[in-house]
Amino acid sequence: MASNEIALTPLPKRERGRDRGIRASVAGLGSAFPPSFKQGELWDDFFAEHYGHDALARQIWHGCGVEQRHAVADPRHEDLRFRGTEHRMRRFLESGVPLGLQAVERCLDAAGVDRADVGLLTVVSCTGYGSPGIDIRLAGELGLSAAVERLYVGHMGCYAALPGVMTTADAAAARDKIGVTLCLELTSLHVQRPTDEIEQVIAHALFSDAAVAAAVVPESRGFELVGISARTDIAEAPLMSWDVTDMGFRMGLSPDVPRVLERHVEPVVQELLSTHGLTAPDVRGWAVHPGGPAIIDVVQERLTLRDDDLRESRAVLAQHGNCSSGTVLLVLDRINTERDLSDGDPVVLIAFGPGLTLYTALLRFRA
Repeated sequence: MASNEIALTPLPKRERGRDRGIRASVAGLGSAFPPSFKQGELWDDFFAEHYGHDALARQIWHGCGVEQRHAVADPRHEDLRFRGTEHRMRRFLESGVPLGLQAVERCLDAAGVDRADVGLLTVVSCTGYGSPGIDIRLAGELGLSAAVERLYVGHMGCYAALPGVMTTADAAAARDKIGVTLCLELTSLHVQRPTDEIEQVIAHALFSDAAVAAAVVPESRGFELVGISARTDIAEAPLMSWDVTDMGFRMGLSPDVPRVLERHVEPVVQELLSTHGLTAPDVRGWAVHPGGPAIIDVVQERLTLRDDDLRESRAVLAQHGNCSSGTVLLVLDRINTERDLSDGDPVVLIAFGPGLTLYTALLRFRA
């Protein structure tokens, strides 16, 4: 060996296999919602006129699986259609801080975690920005340590809770951090000007506001984070978009999205489960992001799931609407409270969004 060469010891091969785990858990979940509105009332009092009493728009509105939703901006009293993005971002900070504060406090209470012990605050949102942002403002309101680490995950869309929670889990497992991931989405701030584009009708019919937080701690009771699997079909990226415009953020949502999901959901879930020696019948809870009834139907058909397997996803869609990134955590919270899970039971999270991207995560319930 030459004198300037360094002998390197090969790194050991990392084990891939059953129950290796990340050694971090979602120990508590908490949510907060702005005022609720009946779907029919919003149509009758605002959106019917907005869409010129169009019959197809009415059919979409009442057939999207949403019965009730939440909004910080009631369009009947605060018409933002012709307001600029600057105004909407100010409203995001004004309304987002108190909502986020409630959700974080509730998740910490559920986990039995003292706020003084929080070492990482991750905030996920695709509906608002500012600097100093929500993360800094919340850290101050919560009285977190001046040394708390912060991460802002922006503009990833409805699947962003999974990479957000997993990044927080990495810090918990690798550096013994206690972390919180907050998903804060205020889609009501982005109502658009009248148009006859079906994509806009679908977006306005589905989306709702919420703040949902998860406390992620090293090796704890709750939902142990075991693994994650993702797939992005870049060729289909134009099918879903979320563009920043001078008049707020504008959704592009093609009716072909379920077709693409149909192609990818089975192999991605199979890859996730087989890595850990599992198959779909082993799973005791399915937290599927309810992007709409057609999305849930495709997942059910491709994975051969029963109606009962997806009851929490359909219930969240009906009672809260599509709250973007936080929705899959709302479904997980409902599974936690409504299903009789035993120690070690597998739970799968599935979410998707722009990219066109599909994320899945495997959890194990720990009593």
